Amino acid sequence: MARSCRGQLFSFSPSWHQSGNRRPRIAGLGSQKLTARNQFTMYPPKLVRLNSRKSRALPLRQLGLVYLLFTAAISGSIPDILGLHAASMAHSAESPYYTVQPDVVYGHKDGMALTLDVFQPTTQAKGIGILFMVSGGWVSAWAPPDRTVQFFRPLIDKGFTVFAVRHGSSPKYTIPEIAVDVRSALKHVYEHAADFQVDRARLGVFGFSAGGHLSLLLGTRPDANRPNGEQASIPHVSAVVAVFPPTDLAPYVDPDNPLREQFPALKFEPKRAADYSPLAQVSSDDPPTLLVHGDKDELVPLWHSEKLAAALADAKVPRELLVIRGAGHGFDAAGNERMMSSMAKWFETHLEPAPKK
Repeated sequence: MARSCRGQLFSFSPSWHQSGNRRPRIAGLGSQKLTARNQFTMYPPKLVRLNSRKSRALPLRQLGLVYLLFTAAISGSIPDILGLHAASMAHSAESPYYTVQPDVVYGHKDGMALTLDVFQPTTQAKGIGILFMVSGGWVSAWAPPDRTVQFFRPLIDKGFTVFAVRHGSSPKYTIPEIAVDVRSALKHVYEHAADFQVDRARLGVFGFSAGGHLSLLLGTRPDANRPNGEQASIPHVSAVVAVFPPTDLAPYVDPDNPLREQFPALKFEPKRAADYSPLAQVSSDDPPTLLVHGDKDELVPLWHSEKLAAALADAKVPRELLVIRGAGHGFDAAGNERMMSSMAKWFETHLEPAPKK
């Protein structure tokens, strides 16, 4: 989410343009005007230099989303670390390999719409659905589907349908409220699986950083929002991939921790930290989980994934920890390639049906 250049820390701060008639609000974004398609247009991000000497913590509200970095790379406004722009150009003369349903409303909150985008392969669809948690620092923002689709290309090419889930954003909402949103999104996909042409028994989820944390919440505690112990059928996912995720929130919600100011989503009662810490919610019925983490991560240290992997092992849950050597809270091109290929393989292994004998 940030990159180092000769010892200086840089981040990318998006500029936004709003136009068109007033439309339903998007949760967490206030009373912004939306275009006719309920969307924002994102101008290329501005490069912002941060003073790394004053603070070693990365202010993700300024850094924005990993997701937006991929989008910016596609637009050509920053170096194309994944080669996504080249892939897009190579496909320009071909017929579309996907269809998109933008801004599908999965719920409402404080008079605002909660939305997701659906990317479906046009050929060889396997009926597998993958939810992507659009979240960095528990901030969730819209980006143009025709650009973000390139980030999902490795999954779409394998026949997976991808759901880009946006939740109510910090600072307006805290993690307990955000957790309700992503569980509602999963419930919506689960209940409308036939409409999306996916198998509700073959749903996976992935995300980066805060998005990885939310992915793990869906995997380790799928029934946490069950009202009053109601014994209704609760949606679940069958595979999880979490990239440099915080798994134990206790250190972060401590009132003395300055990260609470940098990440307002952490401003909830510290005594509730365990309820929203995947590490404290592991059980033997959790889905197969792949963790990807850099061993030089200072914002979310490697121990978050190491401890969770150990807990999953104790619970006899299929798991794997992929450590990207020398990487911090973000990977270089080689690290991203390893991460994406490992993720695709993980979903193939655990979500595709067994071959018929």
